[in-house]
Amino acid sequence: MLETIKIKKGLDLPIGGEPLKDLVDARSIERYAVKPPDVVGFTPRLLVAEGDSVVAGQPLVEDKNDSRLTLPSPVSGTVEAIVRGEKRKLLEIIVKKVENANHSQLSTPNSPLTTSPVWWMIKERPFGTIANPDHKPKGIYVSMRDTNPLAPDLSYALKGREHEFEAGVKALEAFATVHCVKAEGPHPAGNIGTIVAALDPINKGEYVWSVNAQDVANIGHWCLTGEYRPERIIAVGGPAARTPHYYRVICGACLQRITEAQVTNPEYPADGEGLTFDHTRIISGSPLSGSRVEADGFLGMYDQQVCFIEEGDHYDFMGWLMPGIKKFSFSKTFLSGFARLLPTSLWRMAGFDGNPLPTEFNTNVHGSVRPFLFTGSFERVFPFDIYPLQLIKACIVGDVELQEKLGIYEVEPEDFALCEFIDPSKTEIQTIIREALEVLRKEAIA
Repeated sequence: MLETIKIKKGLDLPIGGEPLKDLVDARSIERYAVKPPDVVGFTPRLLVAEGDSVVAGQPLVEDKNDSRLTLPSPVSGTVEAIVRGEKRKLLEIIVKKVENANHSQLSTPNSPLTTSPVWWMIKERPFGTIANPDHKPKGIYVSMRDTNPLAPDLSYALKGREHEFEAGVKALEAFATVHCVKAEGPHPAGNIGTIVAALDPINKGEYVWSVNAQDVANIGHWCLTGEYRPERIIAVGGPAARTPHYYRVICGACLQRITEAQVTNPEYPADGEGLTFDHTRIISGSPLSGSRVEADGFLGMYDQQVCFIEEGDHYDFMGWLMPGIKKFSFSKTFLSGFARLLPTSLWRMAGFDGNPLPTEFNTNVHGSVRPFLFTGSFERVFPFDIYPLQLIKACIVGDVELQEKLGIYEVEPEDFALCEFIDPSKTEIQTIIREALEVLRKEAIA
């Protein structure tokens, strides 16, 4: 049953490059990656070596602390590379897809969901880890509307997969009541944290699970057929994207083909590679909380959008002293901040289709790090019954008892993305929240 909630606090950013509903099938991409760092609290133990043949759904790594938690290969093929970082930290397991490979089913339709290759798609709060099969959640939440800037329209992404979605919901109902919620209002109305806070906030010692709406359909497909087929329709857009539209991909796909299509400059000299990535940031995930990736990088494991935004590697003459008609301003530092307050109906009476003032978005933070100031702005975009500034300060000083009193178990870093965006102090709030949650998580399992 579809539930609806209405949120008033928040902010929708008018970032250009909204993707058109023109779908391109990109499932023929050859290279894929499983990225353990994308999974909070996952300590990987390799189960394969370079050159090994794998089939879709076969575990590539398992959690050292719980062997039931595994990350499977998204496709059938050969392990092309195992990428490590500093101190031999496992970063990626790259698999090259082999056409006409053995796509044998690894499970029967009646196999337990807890031992299936789709279990990693279920996340648990607090902490944002893979769901622990031993925990009893008080609810499972599915957001039916992604309110992130440039995010895909989930009703479009799920079109034709209604039967699989229903099967996925039915499978999840074996663990707890499933709440499919469509949130109305500005971002972050569609965030799981906002939905849970509005319906049934988390207290210490309680757990809730969440699943991406498209992953519910993937779970349903596995339940119906026994086949592991982790497909997603992703939105590719942004101000620096050449032709924003939708792509159908398999989870973990290499983004090189997409970046070549979106950032190729037709006027670039023919003797070069034809790609101009120097002044474009490629983000896997939301532009507010996603991760920067290289032009030949891979889609994040839980991401369903890719954004192309101009690098903020330049400075404007006289900075904030200029009127800033084209610059977005939440605090009305620029003239555009006042124009944004005028109702849409007034602009239409003047002959415009909505607010006619364009806004420029890039990755420039417009200033250096400053002392953490009390402005009262966070409460205007933070729809939780929580004092955001006080909670952030408690996380900075490491006061665990105060963090618990202020509701640390209800939030994830993405819930503070707007606070970080409008923060005049340029504080990395999402990093602060993640570090505080990691301390609590490690204490909980100690």
